[in-house]
Order: sequence, then structure tokens, then C-alpha cells
Amino acid sequence: MSGKLSWSHYAELLTISDDLARSFYEKQSIKENWSFREMKRQIDSALFQRLALSKDKKGVLALAEKGHELIVVKDAIKDPYVFEFLELPKDKVLKERGLEKKLVDNLQKFLLELGKGFSFVARQFKITVDNEHNFVDLVFYHRILKCFVIIDLKTRKVKHQDIGQMNPYLNYFKEEENTEGDNEPIGIIIAADKHEFTVKYATGGLANKIFVSKYQLYLPDQKALENKVKEIIDSR
Repeated sequence: MSGKLSWSHYAELLTISDDLARSFYEKQSIKENWSFREMKRQIDSALFQRLALSKDKKGVLALAEKGHELIVVKDAIKDPYVFEFLELPKDKVLKERGLEKKLVDNLQKFLLELGKGFSFVARQFKITVDNEHNFVDLVFYHRILKCFVIIDLKTRKVKHQDIGQMNPYLNYFKEEENTEGDNEPIGIIIAADKHEFTVKYATGGLANKIFVSKYQLYLPDQKALENKVKEIIDSR
């Protein structure tokens, strides 16, 4: 047992029956210096299963053995993001500005959900081109990837126009905000829903890195996710 974790950490880890998941949460807690409450939240939000679903069998085993490693930009993206910490009722009609405010009001928990390396920069960042003003919902800087991360929030299904709107934002940051040593910015559109083919065709051919993820306001069904991960592990 690592001396970097408390007995409370290990007592909670012992409640996890899946060896791979338990190993992941132990490694990740040490790597990111999670408090007991932070680790508990990540377990409850099925972080291991959510990350594992985007990997093959080899990737899942590496995730359990080494924790989450940022090797390529895509590794910094989650799908879905879980915003249960906002404690919003499922039937509440929420506008984009309201979701943005709630996330900023709960910034510490939002940063925990985004993952290691994210630093908050600005809310409603103004971009002025040809005397026209546009506002980016949220701007972060990723200290590991060394790039700006532009986040656009949509409380509906994402449309191809939303992806098209993100592209000039990234070009602006590349030209006007990047300094020496910065890598090209990435954009994340976090929406209530998405259609895979819409995203595929709208992002195809773009030089900029744009990702589209869903969000949910409640904890995922861990059993269903565990079964999906088991299918990956059992595959040949």
C-alpha cells in the first residue's frame, strides 16, 4: 500500500470488486493527489468505465496498470461528462448561460471532472473581428498539453453550425492568443446530445482539433458500463 493514500482511501478501494477498476483508482488517486472525497466522486461517476469505453482491450489493461495517461490530445476528452455535482433536477429546463454559470459556480468540481491539467482562464471571452463581437463560453489552458482549450456549451443536440462556429474561434486563438511554446488550441463542444454522423461529417477535413461530447446531469448506470467494459476485455 502506498503511504500517499489514507486508510479511508483504501477502505473505499476495498469495496470495488473489479480488480482493474480498483487498480486504476489507486494509481490515479496517487498521480493526481485526490482527496478521499475526490476519489469517491470519481468512483461514483464511473470514471474508469467511461475512459475504458474509448479503448481497446490493450488500452483498458494499460489504464488499470498505469492510470490515465495523456499521450494524444484525444486522451484529454471525456464522453460523456457527468455534471451530477450541479444537483439539478432532471426535468429542469436549463439555458446555456445558466449551465455556464452553474459550472463556474462549481469550478473546483468542474475542474475535477475535466481532468488533470486544466486551468481556468476566462468566462465569456470576447473575440472582436471586423468590429463584430463574439463570446466564447469558457476558456481553459491545459498545462500538460500546453494549449488553450475552448469550451462551447449547448443544452440541446449539437448542430453542424456549432462545429463551424468553433473553427474560427480556434483560428483566432492560434493567431492572437498563442505565445511561444503554445501548441495549437483545441475545441470541445459539450452538448446535451449529438449525432455521430453529424459530428463525423462536420469535423472531417478540418485542420483544427474539435471534439464533441455529451453531458449528463445524473450519475451513469455503473452496472451497464461495467458490462460494456467486460465485453471489451473478453473480446479477442
